[in-house]
Amino acid sequence: MITGKDLQKWGLKPGPVYKTAIKMLVPNPKGWDKATIELEFRFMLSNPEECLNNSAEWVRCIAKAIVAEKTETSKQIVIRLSETCCPIQMYGREMIERGAIDQMYEAAKLPISVRAAIMPDGHYGYFLPIGGVLATDNVVIPYAVGVDIGCRMQMSIFDVDGKFAEGWRDKLENILIRNTVFGVGKDMKNFVDSPVLHNDLFIDVPAIKQLWATARSQLGTSGAGNHFVEFGIVKVEGIEGEKLAVLSHSGSRGFGNKLATHYVNIAISQCNLPTNIKRGAWLDMDTDDGKEYWAGMHLAGDYAKECHNIIHSRIAKALGEKVIKKFENHHNFAWKEKLEDGQDVIVHRKGATPARVGVFGIIPGSMTTSSFIVEGKGNPLSIYSSSHGAGRAMSPTQAKKTFTMEQMRADLAAAGVTLIGGSVDECSMGYKDINEVMHAQSDLVRVIGRFRPVVVRMALRGAKPWETK
Repeated sequence: MITGKDLQKWGLKPGPVYKTAIKMLVPNPKGWDKATIELEFRFMLSNPEECLNNSAEWVRCIAKAIVAEKTETSKQIVIRLSETCCPIQMYGREMIERGAIDQMYEAAKLPISVRAAIMPDGHYGYFLPIGGVLATDNVVIPYAVGVDIGCRMQMSIFDVDGKFAEGWRDKLENILIRNTVFGVGKDMKNFVDSPVLHNDLFIDVPAIKQLWATARSQLGTSGAGNHFVEFGIVKVEGIEGEKLAVLSHSGSRGFGNKLATHYVNIAISQCNLPTNIKRGAWLDMDTDDGKEYWAGMHLAGDYAKECHNIIHSRIAKALGEKVIKKFENHHNFAWKEKLEDGQDVIVHRKGATPARVGVFGIIPGSMTTSSFIVEGKGNPLSIYSSSHGAGRAMSPTQAKKTFTMEQMRADLAAAGVTLIGGSVDECSMGYKDINEVMHAQSDLVRVIGRFRPVVVRMALRGAKPWETK
């Protein structure tokens, strides 16, 4: 059976021709074996005009699509950026590196950009800086969402006095080791089933259908880098005293990454932008590709949420205690919203948290610093957003060059934090001061709770998924 991976291996990139090829070759044309199809296909990619009158219908159709795309591409005019930026608001500008600010200015010059903002955790990213918010006119930009679609925070608060966290340190450590999996791999020894895996998009959309196996194998797992699951002590409005809680940060895993990459390539093939900002390519929301990406983005968001739900459910069961309150929120996502003047826009939050009036969110610090539960104030200047964390003060590579394992261990000991896994490039010293970040966005959110980590689990750099220490 021919798959999308076969087509890409043979030299076809995602786009309209790819869709035509999938339609014509799945299932295999009657009477054609895979080896013969590959030979014919490779010749056709190099000589499509010679195949327009081929006796095989599948060859004619794909060749016609290739010629049409080449003709359309040759007609494309480079999209010019505006000479001036759309309105931009910056928070904690003195904490934001110059490269991230320059990225925000470039994004604000796209002809479809309406409003922009950058949060105090802002730092350099791909196309849009992490901490960047961009409102656009009826288009969605895959790279403004990011490749970890629907990355999110989730907290479960237990009906357990926080004072038990210290005495239960070994117990909590064992629960995290036994009930979380980091990096690429299966969910423990058995796959987990979930309604999210039975979404019709896995049947109806070829680009998403081929990602089902990846989605299935990684459901209920956490990512690498700054993703974590941790136990700690929380104090929050409306709950008496300090309580034990578990907090997690992760996204849509390999499924979201591959889905994003597919539609980024489609957008780039359709938007002839200058090379320096080609990652700002967009998909029109009125087109099939735009609608397809939007549906896929929401599926990836639901998938990320289900990963967290599985992790929290497993931990609650192992702990044997009742959950009395939950908080959660997405970042790395796009929303259909209205600005204060009533204009309909698509709001991209790449590493930024929704913060409309009454909307709750979680803003994490680092492995040894506090995280904050917040309530949005609905500030229109920030496009109803806040930061999604402390933000990096330096890149992972620079942090690894600057700090040593001994320094990280000393920082952990001083904070009273037990770390499972982790790496120097994620040490707290490589991040901005979370308290300064929170002060810089006091007009955007109100703090209603504070969480202090006690036992933290992260991916071990370079280790196999099932290794924990």
